[in-house]
Amino acid sequence: MSANTRATTQSAKMKKDESFLGKLGGTLARRKKSKEVSDLHEEGKNAINAPMLPTGTGIHPEDTLLEENAERIMLDPTSRENLKFKDLLKVLIDWINSELEEDRIIVKDLEEDCYDGQVLQKLFEKLSGRKLNVAEVTQSEIGQKQKLQTVLEAVNELLRPHGWTIEWSVDSIHSKNLVAIVYLLVALAMHFQAPIRLPEHVSVKVVVVKKREGILQTALVTKELTSTTEMMMGRFERDAFDTLLDHAPDKLNVVKMSLITFVNKHLNKLNLEVTELESQFADGVYLILLMGLLEDYFVPLYNFFLTPENFEQKVHNVAFAFELMQDGGLKKPKARPEDVVSLNLKSTLRVLYNLFTNYKNSE
Repeated sequence: MSANTRATTQSAKMKKDESFLGKLGGTLARRKKSKEVSDLHEEGKNAINAPMLPTGTGIHPEDTLLEENAERIMLDPTSRENLKFKDLLKVLIDWINSELEEDRIIVKDLEEDCYDGQVLQKLFEKLSGRKLNVAEVTQSEIGQKQKLQTVLEAVNELLRPHGWTIEWSVDSIHSKNLVAIVYLLVALAMHFQAPIRLPEHVSVKVVVVKKREGILQTALVTKELTSTTEMMMGRFERDAFDTLLDHAPDKLNVVKMSLITFVNKHLNKLNLEVTELESQFADGVYLILLMGLLEDYFVPLYNFFLTPENFEQKVHNVAFAFELMQDGGLKKPKARPEDVVSLNLKSTLRVLYNLFTNYKNSE
């Protein structure tokens, strides 16, 4: 082959390669441009579908995939850090674990442990004394929702006649909606007069997302989970101290003097004396010592803080005194340790009156 022929062949091959690379480059460029357009379209769609979303809510577009006219409620992340809300969660968890201790059920997280209906079933059966016709163990989503349906139907049938607004559903509980779960547990605790004191005035903010004509509408709404103790107690029978403080405050001093006489009868054995019920029992020390005297045993000093220095140590002491009361055969006080530490007179009176009625004849 001559030099001219080889040169012509190489030139033709180079043009062919350039033509192929050009087409390939054009194809890649078009694909890249097409993807950019698609991404831009998706970004624009998300911007249109999520107008005025509250900042800092941490909501992602995939969390708001809703059918037309559907609605979703999500807890605002800032409310998760609310101390009163955290306190409410702890009170509810401790209550459930106390009720279900014989079933060896331990709840650590309300969202993760209540969504499938197992814990709610056991709790309702324990509180109501009624056995529900449901499968004991359900792994499938369908089975879990069927169990929830049965449990919630029984709950709603019980609560609705008493004026409760149903703030929960099968879908909200199964989707781990913490606000719906808390609403349900608070209602059960109040209806069955659980021996706990729910923290007052607990509110959270929730993001309500609705879809109307293809557009997502959002709003930040405040939900009240608990009110005052008096209002919550108003759903069932008020006790003697509610009546006393509301209608016969003049007799309050008579009751206080009777209780002071009772506690001093025993504390005097340790050369201790009480003159103010609210303040002198607030750190839990006198309560613990009083229980030891009433039950005739020595409480080791390493079990409590003899000179508590902060709120947490005082709560520890009062909670320990409550445990001693239960060990002595008394029911768990309805007052919360935090209420006694916070100088809540009514809570302190309830605790001491419970001791008085059980040990008034003790020497």
